[in-house]
Amino acid sequence: MTDHHDHDHHHDEPSWKHDGVQVIKGDRLDPNTAQTPGMFRQAAINHARVGAQKIWAGTVAIEPNAKTGVHHHGALESVIFVVRGKARMRWGEKLEFTAEAGPGDFIFVPPYVPHQEINADPENVLECVLVRSDNEAVVVNITDIDPVEKPETVYWVDPIHKHPHD
Repeated sequence: MTDHHDHDHHHDEPSWKHDGVQVIKGDRLDPNTAQTPGMFRQAAINHARVGAQKIWAGTVAIEPNAKTGVHHHGALESVIFVVRGKARMRWGEKLEFTAEAGPGDFIFVPPYVPHQEINADPENVLECVLVRSDNEAVVVNITDIDPVEKPETVYWVDPIHKHPHD
């Protein structure tokens, strides 16, 4: 019998059955992750759970009318996708800037930017999906920031879609 008919895996090949795609059920997320007061984070994808090398993903929930403590994520980039609810983000050295996002919107938070998430809906939980650019959830909670009372609203327009007269 010739070995090109051999369908067994060789020892140096990955076993895709165990090293391939993994499904993490929404009711099996891990709350044992870095937390910020006022929000509840749960990890879905990280190094400890699935062996992720370069990303972290999970969910975050913020109660109605609640706001989180001010924090940043070190050198990590973060993407927040709003699943349901109304998010208001404040950021800056004095939280002087603000923007809002709703279901279907993505929010990008660059490294080291002090920010605060606010649930702008008085009646419904804000639910988001969170993705970070490293496999561990770095969270630096900031307690000595002095927020301005009325933050400046920032309307962000994608540079590709700006009008010539802007």
